[in-house]
Amino acid sequence: MHIVVLGAGVIGVTSAYRLLESGHQVTLIDAEAKAGAQTSLANGGQLSFSYVAPLADRSVWTHWPHYLFGADSPLTLHPKMDPSQWRWLLQFLRSCNTATAQKTTIDLLRLGFFSRDQLANMMAAVPFDFQHKTAGKLVMFTDTKGLAAARRQVEFQARHGSRQEVIDAARCIAIEPALANAQRDWVGGVYTPSEEAGDCAVFCQRLVAAMSQHPQFRFTPSQRVGKLEMRNGALIAVQAGDEQIAADKFVLAMGVHSAAFARQAGFNLSVYPLKGYSLTIPLLNGASQAAAPKVSITDLSKKIVYSRLGERLRVAGRVEIVGLNRHIPQRAIQELKRGIGALFPGSVDPSLSDTELSPWAGLRPATPTGVPIIGASPVANLYLNVGHGGLGWTLAHGSVTLLSQLVNGQSPGIENSPFAFRG
Repeated sequence: MHIVVLGAGVIGVTSAYRLLESGHQVTLIDAEAKAGAQTSLANGGQLSFSYVAPLADRSVWTHWPHYLFGADSPLTLHPKMDPSQWRWLLQFLRSCNTATAQKTTIDLLRLGFFSRDQLANMMAAVPFDFQHKTAGKLVMFTDTKGLAAARRQVEFQARHGSRQEVIDAARCIAIEPALANAQRDWVGGVYTPSEEAGDCAVFCQRLVAAMSQHPQFRFTPSQRVGKLEMRNGALIAVQAGDEQIAADKFVLAMGVHSAAFARQAGFNLSVYPLKGYSLTIPLLNGASQAAAPKVSITDLSKKIVYSRLGERLRVAGRVEIVGLNRHIPQRAIQELKRGIGALFPGSVDPSLSDTELSPWAGLRPATPTGVPIIGASPVANLYLNVGHGGLGWTLAHGSVTLLSQLVNGQSPGIENSPFAFRG
């Protein structure tokens, strides 16, 4: 069977790999010249299989005025004359309750654990370097109220298979000595020793290189998907640049552009961009390497994450609901630079220019609840693998295995109903 995968971010690339592995002819199409060149390019790097607290929870109602009007808010909303933004926001706010947040947590944990196992299987089958490591993760808190809420989340997640500890500041610093120099008054943190990290873009590009050795695989880069050809309620072909590509089945994995594609195909997808930024810090010498953390760190109050990728430090943060705007304002660069200066002074060589810190903006494709959509669509031969938000790198490997099982008519490895399209 010939299957076309639309989109070569981490979700599309891993979808192509799993479908190729199961015996199909696969064509992978992307608008960029390389795989993993948009939202997968410079994400936070963390593989957070066990800490999946959803953005949509009841605390949003308490913080909403700060999110709307606070100058230092880590979440920013710029209202637009865009009906899809308002529909998404209303659905998001309806999801900000305890019952929905707990169900989302259970669903994401189940998919996260499945993804962790599937990534391990893939690395054994197709070994290549993408700065992968298991170094653990610390989610750090500066207020006792936030740490108490985290303790409740940890206790809830523990009932569903997660293994984490709530620890005091001294223990956090013992685990990651670089935190001792932070200009913050930590009260404690959540430690997950099993968490991993890796370079998502390098992973995508090396997996495509590995697949390109297979005679049943074809990568079509630099081709924007245009007109769709529909017949009797099925998708027959897509226009990719000057070429019309026909297939038996299609997989939609175009990130934030998936909603526009779905509208062309005759249905609506509730997927909207959550914009974020990152810097990638070269650790040029022994002093900067010693000042940078080895454990993955999340500064929860600032919504900034830190991941060590070999001799680089990835710093990523913010959530902005601003549509398809990819502009990188100077304030975003300065905010991340202030964050790393406060937490890990000495890790950034002062001689480095902003350009040498590789500023990046990515649009995370999110559903209102944070639960991705995986499986059949209203179009008979079009499958969905969309809406992973900030957890695409984490959830990719479980998502694509579930997708492949559904495409192949096999029994799913985990319960698939939480991820089904519901209109």
